[in-house]
Amino acid sequence: TWSRRMSLNAPNRSLTRQTQGNPVALLGTVIWSTTAILIRYLTENYEIAPLTLAFWRDLMAFATLAAAWRVFRPEWLRVRRTDWVFMGIYGALMAVFNGLWTVSVALNGAAVATVLAYNSSAFTAFLGWRLFGEKLGPAKLLAVSLSLVGCILVAGAHDPAMWRGNALGVICGLGAGLCFAGYSLMGREAARRGIPSWTALTYAFGGAAVVLLVGNVLLAQSPLQVGGTFFPAMDAAGWGILFALAAGPTIGGYGFYTLSLAYLPASVANLIATLEPSLTAVQAYAFLGESFTLTQIAGSLMVIAGVVILRISEAGKGNAGS
Repeated sequence: TWSRRMSLNAPNRSLTRQTQGNPVALLGTVIWSTTAILIRYLTENYEIAPLTLAFWRDLMAFATLAAAWRVFRPEWLRVRRTDWVFMGIYGALMAVFNGLWTVSVALNGAAVATVLAYNSSAFTAFLGWRLFGEKLGPAKLLAVSLSLVGCILVAGAHDPAMWRGNALGVICGLGAGLCFAGYSLMGREAARRGIPSWTALTYAFGGAAVVLLVGNVLLAQSPLQVGGTFFPAMDAAGWGILFALAAGPTIGGYGFYTLSLAYLPASVANLIATLEPSLTAVQAYAFLGESFTLTQIAGSLMVIAGVVILRISEAGKGNAGS
């Protein structure tokens, strides 16, 4: 019968959609993985302080998205009056995350900073347990433990000499992971409120730019900004790279990842995104001359293993409820 033929063809359609979605998710991850590379290149080769870089990146991302939605999807620029306070908090949290993340890249290097940021998965699981009553079973406990120990090894936090020589880098790297966990939880709340993901992202960038503008003024003489100016004396190539950072990994990576969700289950897309630290490490070695010690490699594998365990656990929970 027709219904039987349709049921027999369903697995083939599912396989076709996954075949289409896998390259899209992988492309998004590859683009995302260039974020730390471009940040590191700019802080190393141009006179631009980390918080200044974070401000211009967020401002350019907001301006690009707002202009695009004004022309193509004006409804994505509308926010309910009751959600403006929430969006302000969302933007402030993104500002702290982007600021700490950029400082971490400048002080720790692209590869180490990316691995440390991935500790956010462990923080998200822990905060979800404490704040929202989510279950923290054996799999999540193992994942959290692996991620935390792995980050300690990657950052060199087990070595007292590292705290004497790069305490700010270690603190910013771990703080970036914690802030990204909070940012992820805010994303869940935005979805619960019915705010489109692109709307939330656009105004989060706008709010972050405002907060970082104030931060650049208040922290002008702090260790985070010494040696930089608010309007860095970059040539056209430098500004082009900065815009590429805003439009490429910042917007493009998120865009391709979101597009992949139309073809793939979120669990599969998330697992593909787990390749980001490895891809960043390869590029950091090839273009920036960065390399990991054996201890850092072991720590990186522990972090990635923790993230994979978490995402497989979440996928299993989703399948059990379907």
